[in-house]
Amino acid sequence: MGGPRSPFLRPAAPGPRNPTLTPDALGDPAGARARQVLNWANLSTPLGLGIAAAGGCRFRRGPGRSVLADYYRWTFPAAGAFTVGDVIITRHDLDLLAARRPDLLRHELVHSWQWAYCLGLPFLPLYVGSMAWSWLRTGDRAARSFFERQAGLDTGGYADVPTRPLGPVLADATRRLTLLVTGRRGLDTGADLGSGAS
Repeated sequence: MGGPRSPFLRPAAPGPRNPTLTPDALGDPAGARARQVLNWANLSTPLGLGIAAAGGCRFRRGPGRSVLADYYRWTFPAAGAFTVGDVIITRHDLDLLAARRPDLLRHELVHSWQWAYCLGLPFLPLYVGSMAWSWLRTGDRAARSFFERQAGLDTGGYADVPTRPLGPVLADATRRLTLLVTGRRGLDTGADLGSGAS
């Protein structure tokens, strides 16, 4: 790793506790380079670096030309780890987290590719829509999400939940929406106005 040192990246810890944290351990370096260029060009990696810096993370180089950012101090989003561009972010120590979940970085690098082929920011509404579809079909945000299934449910720590019939789900959602819009008493709201009832 020649060249000037970036002030944002700390050197890799000597003798990482988990061998999956060695650079380029996960896949083809040429493909990783193409993904890296795409994610810089679509501004998702700079966004990821900004989010991680604002969250107080420490940085270092990761596998497959990724950037590892751990000790994120915010509680949103609720995930063991999440990826923005080529930046893998977590509230935990990534060495320890990856030691407990050895395939986690492989899962997060698939999300890096998803940022690249969605051309950056369009990934966010597509991912949220995919989560909504999964919740509608299963009651779980990840089980039927295209993006989580492509990255590997098991490697991301998610369970494969069976689908449920849409009819009852839509009927319940309609009922809840009606209650939200009309108030809990629905058509009875205001019925006692002017009647002297208290």
